[in-house]
Amino acid sequence: MNTSVTSGQSLKGGEWLIKESVAKNMFTPEDFSEEQKMVKDMCHQFLLSEVIPVIDRIDKAEPGLMQSLMDKAGEQGLLGASVPEDLGGLGKDFITSTLINEGLGGGFSFSVAIAAHTGIGTLPILYFGTEDQKKKYIPKLASGEWKGAYGLTEPNSGSDALSAKTTAALSADGKQYILNGQKCWITNGGFADVYTVFAKIDGDKFSAFIVERGMEGFTQGVEEHKMGIKGSSTVQLYFQDCKVPVENLLGEVGKGHIIAFNILNIGRLKLCAAAVGASKMVITDTINYANTREQFKVPIASFGAIKHKIAEMAIRTWVCETALYRTSKLIDDKEVELMKSGKPFSEALLGAAEEYAIECAMLKVDGSEVLDLVVDEGVQIHGGNGFSDEYMVSRAYRDSRINRIFEGTNEINRLLTVDMMLKRAMKGKLDLMTPAMAVSKELMSIPDFGSEDETAFAAEKKQVLQMKKAILMTAGAAVKKLMMSLQNEQEIIMNIADMAILTFNAESALHRIIKMSETQGEAAISIETDMMRCYLNDAADKLNKAGKEALNAFATGDEQRMMLLGLKRFTKTAAFNSKDARRRIADHLIAAKKYTF
Repeated sequence: MNTSVTSGQSLKGGEWLIKESVAKNMFTPEDFSEEQKMVKDMCHQFLLSEVIPVIDRIDKAEPGLMQSLMDKAGEQGLLGASVPEDLGGLGKDFITSTLINEGLGGGFSFSVAIAAHTGIGTLPILYFGTEDQKKKYIPKLASGEWKGAYGLTEPNSGSDALSAKTTAALSADGKQYILNGQKCWITNGGFADVYTVFAKIDGDKFSAFIVERGMEGFTQGVEEHKMGIKGSSTVQLYFQDCKVPVENLLGEVGKGHIIAFNILNIGRLKLCAAAVGASKMVITDTINYANTREQFKVPIASFGAIKHKIAEMAIRTWVCETALYRTSKLIDDKEVELMKSGKPFSEALLGAAEEYAIECAMLKVDGSEVLDLVVDEGVQIHGGNGFSDEYMVSRAYRDSRINRIFEGTNEINRLLTVDMMLKRAMKGKLDLMTPAMAVSKELMSIPDFGSEDETAFAAEKKQVLQMKKAILMTAGAAVKKLMMSLQNEQEIIMNIADMAILTFNAESALHRIIKMSETQGEAAISIETDMMRCYLNDAADKLNKAGKEALNAFATGDEQRMMLLGLKRFTKTAAFNSKDARRRIADHLIAAKKYTF
């Protein structure tokens, strides 16, 4: 089924499903440069010295505090890392900017404010602005002198962003657009200076505008009272005959959806990065609590039930991080390739992010759900204290919940994952049909019991290959049986998306281990290998369940029986003592008193 990708080649977006990549080609966190490690450490130190000591004051929304922290971050270059040097930024690569999001991810409400500013607050103008717009706004956004925000969501248009009701009409003298309507859930909205706002020109041409604080007819509402991220400014925006100069139209008339969706691709990956950073911080906090909290005259860290939780928190975080930087490097490489082919800076990164939009959607889902698992188990390990605001994990729990809604809900991102994959297949960009037919043919044949591969990690390689076959079989049969009505079967689509996320993650984890074993030797990475094997073992069971739910929803009779048998074959794993593996992982972390990977 799988065609191998030779050394030096990069997989196209979604191509990991039908091609077998080479482990040594995959970028991993072990490949960070010394400069990148320093940048990440600088972010971590910034949180420890500037943010965490005032976190209660941040959550009480002390006037001016968030802006002053963002100013300090700007002084250290953390707001303009991905902005070109000629526009006042540092001109760093995509991996470095992703590392900054991870490094600042444990900053609670501050992380949300800074991510919104550097992402959706700055990037629309950087990538879609005219030269004059970029020169006017980007240097001040990169330094932090001006703060950025983004107005897309409305009271009646959330996931269905294109149904927005805010309107824009050209004035009689042709010098201004007159905006009318409202936006809601605007992060940084209470203090931002510059807003990217979406409205429909003449009622149907969805377009974007750069709106400045103080423009006539533009006002902000009061701060929302939220479940979590209480220190993050969230307000409604109101436009009542708001006058916006025509030169503040961003991009082309009627092409606002291109801006909205392309910026979201990058935002989804960066949200995953922040979630990974927050997860690592919560794990360390929880380990320290488990080491010092005694029950029955011993630390609770000595109990098997607690060790299981600590290990699972670490496994899921480590695997998610692996998939994150695998994708970040693919985007980075594609950006360089596009620039070499003559594409300008702005088109290069947007094109690269669009190429890997499938992976970005999967990362957003996994990152947000990993953090939710980590904070939930963190509270559980803290017991009653975890429910008290005196303990950091209580805030982490509340603040985490928004991530499954931000940047497109996880349901939308699951649907997008499969939808984008199938659309690429229909356009001829991905040949899913040939391998799907090969898997269908394999189901009818006698299983191959040929000579066993005895090379390192051969069983795991085979398992990942079989997981891909399970996806192709299930998705292929669903498309064939349901055709256009598949779009109405969201449960089936989400089952297939879960299978895809599990498989991409499993392959990423396996490749990281293979690469580490070749450079460090298997003995030096025994704990990481335990993490990979625990994940693969669980992934096979989860994939079987998701596949079974999907197949039972549309297949019947002999076809159903044959595919269920195939699914069983494709998700079969060797016996594995995950209990002992998890204990080894937890013992390592408990001894180190922190997340170490």
